[in-house]
Amino acid sequence: MQLTQTNAAIAVSAVFFLSVIMADITERTFEINGLALHTVLFGAGRPLLLLHGFTGSAATWAGLAAQLAPQRQCIAQDLIGHGKSVAPADPARYTMEQAVQDIAGLLDVLGISRVDLLGYSLGGRLALQFAVAAPGRVRALILESASPGLASPAERAARIAADDALAAAIERDGVEAFVAHWEALPLWASQAELPAELRARQRTQRLANRPQGLANSLRGMGTGRQRALWDMLPTLTIPTLLLAGALDAKFSAIAQHMAVALPCADLAIIAAAGHAIHLEQPEIFGQRVAVFLEQQVCT
Repeated sequence: MQLTQTNAAIAVSAVFFLSVIMADITERTFEINGLALHTVLFGAGRPLLLLHGFTGSAATWAGLAAQLAPQRQCIAQDLIGHGKSVAPADPARYTMEQAVQDIAGLLDVLGISRVDLLGYSLGGRLALQFAVAAPGRVRALILESASPGLASPAERAARIAADDALAAAIERDGVEAFVAHWEALPLWASQAELPAELRARQRTQRLANRPQGLANSLRGMGTGRQRALWDMLPTLTIPTLLLAGALDAKFSAIAQHMAVALPCADLAIIAAAGHAIHLEQPEIFGQRVAVFLEQQVCT
């Protein structure tokens, strides 16, 4: 896997480019549905809302914003319980339904009626939930390593039990121990060859989270607790790009099944990438996103 030099160069380019466009970056904390939610806005142009994965933050999208900001206003929010956003004590405030309302509230505050929407993993599940709930507000949808949820009650029950156990461990042992456990999962094996600088940056981002926020995110927005949307996919006519890494067999299979069910979907399986395509193959990821947003053609 020829990743090291390519990703190192892209990382340096992203940092340089972001320093150049720093005047076009705004950090805001908006009061939305009673919560203080941190948001970063990059660049100018047609708006693209970016939703990160579990343990991530708005910083997840720095490299992509560097690629897109000359033509796009990239809006990256720290999801509830993550980054600089508030982490309430009540897990009931973290449900997918509540998070969908928070996205709508953010768009209202920004005066955006329709938005292009990109979500990764947890953020991809949330993006799909929002698109189903409010299809008129989504111009185009990009789902990276995302899922419509678990179809069977038995699968959901097993996942809820596993997430609850992990949430309790995070609160008991702290974020540092959790991150060590999380980074050892097979899901991230493809990142072993990434430059040390990139892996360290990812770890720092994860360690910046709080135990209560991560634990309650699992309890409220875990895959087992969300409504499964497989039966809704045939009704979703929004142009959709599905991205999965070829080294991530589970989510590649899910993306292939979703592509069959969605009426207006393009599917791209990215070689030499695992779950976090934006991190492992950032240049290809950015190109795929940019071309799709420009064309938005149903095939």
